[in-house]
Amino acid sequence: QVQLVESGGGLVQDGGSLRLSCAASGRTSSPNTMAWFRQAPGKEREFVAGITWAGTMTHFADTAKDRFTISRDNAKNTVYLEMYSLKPEDTAVYYCATSKVHSRVLSAASEYDYWGQGTQVTVSS
Repeated sequence: QVQLVESGGGLVQDGGSLRLSCAASGRTSSPNTMAWFRQAPGKEREFVAGITWAGTMTHFADTAKDRFTISRDNAKNTVYLEMYSLKPEDTAVYYCATSKVHSRVLSAASEYDYWGQGTQVTVSS
């Protein structure tokens, strides 16, 4: 079992920045890909960004390219999502997830085995 706890969400103005963190605990010794998803009210959960175990491969949704960065610190079992130039349409609950497929980044939620409880990000206009 792996437990994931997200933090860093909050209220920010249009154009602002936030840094989300996701700390993993439990059986964290196995290689994994970590990713961020988000879900806005009334919408389906969508992939935002992911990073492989070694950090050599990242993948971003089109909505996140050029504005978000993802990184990880395996020594701390933590993955980060830095978000810049935030827009009101980025408002959502952001979830961290892990996948046993550690050599590539998959964007389908069904490929991920463990999920955090989510952290709310609200961007005001």
